Amino acid sequence: MTTTEVAEKLVQYCREGQHTQAIDELYADNIVSREPKGSPMELTEGKEAVKGKTEYWYASVQEVHSGEVSDPVVTGNFFAVTMDMDVTYKEGGRMPMNEVAVYEVKDGKIIAEQFFYNMG
Repeated sequence: MTTTEVAEKLVQYCREGQHTQAIDELYADNIVSREPKGSPMELTEGKEAVKGKTEYWYASVQEVHSGEVSDPVVTGNFFAVTMDMDVTYKEGGRMPMNEVAVYEVKDGKIIAEQFFYNMG
């Protein structure tokens, strides 16, 4: 798959709430995932660890009120999307989240992802 095809497929999965399927199909085994400095999951390496991080996040959520994922912006082997969510967490209450996610693709698989958002 091209970078554009990977980007479009990831956005489709995210909009459908199929994050685990996206990881299974689109992520490389040696994926590197980065969150903002100081976050509990600042660096996660490997497909299974990234899947575990995603499942942990979903387990912490009480209710997703709304969520939007932008169309991807693609250049070379990179693409970016914005993600806006309104979520109530089991601990911490309701919180809006706005983030930019940047992905790197190699050989038709996502090899790196990095999320940019304000913490707290």
